[in-house]
Amino acid sequence: MLLVTGGAGFIGSNVVAALNEAGRSDVVVCDLLGSDGKWRNLAKRQLVDIVPPAELEDWLKGRKLDAMIHLGAISETTATDGDLVIETNFRLSMRLLDWCTANAVPFTYASSAATYGDGTDGFDDDASLPALKKLRPMNLYGWSKHLFDLTVAQRVANGDRLPPQWAGLKFFNVFGPNEYHKGSMMSVLARRFDDVKAGRVVQLFKSHREGIEDGDQRRDFIYVDDVVRVVMWLLATPSVSGLFNVGTGKARSFKDLMLAAYAALGKRPNIEYIDMPEAIRGSYQYFTQSKVDRLHRAGYNGGFTTLEDAVKAYVGDYLDRPDRFR
Repeated sequence: MLLVTGGAGFIGSNVVAALNEAGRSDVVVCDLLGSDGKWRNLAKRQLVDIVPPAELEDWLKGRKLDAMIHLGAISETTATDGDLVIETNFRLSMRLLDWCTANAVPFTYASSAATYGDGTDGFDDDASLPALKKLRPMNLYGWSKHLFDLTVAQRVANGDRLPPQWAGLKFFNVFGPNEYHKGSMMSVLARRFDDVKAGRVVQLFKSHREGIEDGDQRRDFIYVDDVVRVVMWLLATPSVSGLFNVGTGKARSFKDLMLAAYAALGKRPNIEYIDMPEAIRGSYQYFTQSKVDRLHRAGYNGGFTTLEDAVKAYVGDYLDRPDRFR
């Protein structure tokens, strides 16, 4: 069996879909479905079991797994409950890492580009302890992910036992189908698509930094299909371990993103720029761009979808259809 924690979530449900499409029906999901319709992310899937996180450690006793893909987390960058975030994102991850080590099970886990903080020290996925210790995440979520990266790196440096394969994935700005339950944490494209289609004005932030135009704040936007390909490649390549950025390596602007949506629908752009709330101006990131050299050197050659092609696929295959779910 394969276990996907967070398997009903955005990236997790897309991984589960890819596993099913690859012929794997022996998939177990660990997640909470809640009452916000998240079950729809799995409605087209074949699963062995859906295990609540509180029952996972008991469920694992005596089990044999081909691999564990650990994507479950409190992923809101605005989360404020430090005890809950650390218990969920760090301490549970530690227990799962220990289980995979003891049982010789390959372990792939989600880190985050949020570990890089404001980007002052760049976006290099150097997994050495000295490099990691320079990073200063700007929010609780990013810190919880960084804390786990540090712990794994310390074990590597000490020569401690680890799973036969371990891989941490620093996801950048992922967008695509099945993100709809995320509310304010959805991509701008998903949040604003209905406005784009209806011809209503779409608001983007003005720039409050000299030399950067309104709407030209940039992110490394990566389509979820590309993320899933990396995860599937790791499953098929057990000799590869390490900490890897998962982004396209090319920053694009929020304006580019929305113009691609208008183009995909054949609509005339209708964008206006509004002041950024003062509360976030001091901590707002104007630029993120992954370095993906290590992923390529490890042997990954799956490529990345261009922003325009990714938006066209997302709009045509999902957002502009009655059934938006993968």
